[in-house]
Amino acid sequence: MVQHHIEACAKVPGMKEILLMGFYQPHEALSRFLVSAQQEFKIPIRYLQEYAALGTGGGIYHFRDQILSGGAEAFFVLNADVCSEFPLQEMLEFRQQHGDAHSFVILGTTANRTQALNYGCIVANADTQEVQHYVEKPSTFVSEIINCGIYLFTPAIFQHIGEVFQRNQQELVLEESSNGWQRAEVMRLEQDVFTALAGRGKLYVYKTDGFWSQIKSAGSAIYASRLYLNQYSKSHPERLAQNKPGGPIIRGNVYIHPTASVDSTAVLGPNVSIGEGVTVGAGVRVRESIVLHGASLHDHTCVLNTIVGWDSTIGRWARVEGTPSDPNPNDPYAKIDSETLFRDGRLTPSITILGCSVTIPAEVVILNSIVLPHKELSRSYKNQIIL
Repeated sequence: MVQHHIEACAKVPGMKEILLMGFYQPHEALSRFLVSAQQEFKIPIRYLQEYAALGTGGGIYHFRDQILSGGAEAFFVLNADVCSEFPLQEMLEFRQQHGDAHSFVILGTTANRTQALNYGCIVANADTQEVQHYVEKPSTFVSEIINCGIYLFTPAIFQHIGEVFQRNQQELVLEESSNGWQRAEVMRLEQDVFTALAGRGKLYVYKTDGFWSQIKSAGSAIYASRLYLNQYSKSHPERLAQNKPGGPIIRGNVYIHPTASVDSTAVLGPNVSIGEGVTVGAGVRVRESIVLHGASLHDHTCVLNTIVGWDSTIGRWARVEGTPSDPNPNDPYAKIDSETLFRDGRLTPSITILGCSVTIPAEVVILNSIVLPHKELSRSYKNQIIL
């Protein structure tokens, strides 16, 4: 997911550095990824760990000195849980044409009236695109233009976030404990900053017609993969697999890592991503799925609407299948819904997810299930979470 963000940022002329922020403990896999991404995109990349979850505004305010250390004139903030074409250069050009040098830009897109209530809604001037009103997840309809979670800021944004921080401190009961300071630093750009900036001539929206989706669940990750593969078919067709003598049968958009071993009788696609070091045996069928690195699909397995975790194994003649959770194909502005894990006390039918190092035996069926890492199954499962 994050690699698409990094690739988009690296394409912006004059981009000096990319900072990843989060409160997750850095681990070896992340370190390897950052080293690899730096070598591929030729740009410094660092991970900054928050001491606690500080919110969308608190994180960048906490690390404001790091962000401004290179004398940045402007910087982008991209939420990690979205997929998009990332029209960053277009946002820069838009800011030059609208507002002053200290204005800020939100990337917006159109949603249908019902689903817009699940996002931050933007009311903008039709001529200048200045944001006049902003409401995060309103209870009644406000606007069809929604916040995409992608922003262009100048250093002046920290003055506005600082005002929120000061207000948070004043509202807290005076206490010396660090817990009080932590609560003061938890700030949300959407509710705390954008709502206050709207109508003050500082905030603008750049509306995109390109693809965009949230990635709030594993099911939406497969949908996001489909969007990216479709984009590759137009912008980087060389990255997609093609039908050729001695190779697997390809249907639609399919990505196969160069180190993967795929039998010539396998049928892949549409919308399949095969990761590093994956082994795909004879007669295997894979559709609408993501197979992560080191996984092994033995002969004649069938994998549909599934995420296969790292180093997992699926035995011969096994069938692993999930239920897609796609947006309404008849509505051009429909977005994918973030389904709850349970509905009416039962597991909501969704894609099947195999955690890392899962072993599926031969000749079983795994349907609409979630299998946690390092599990070795012995029978078929349906609509279950295997702990």
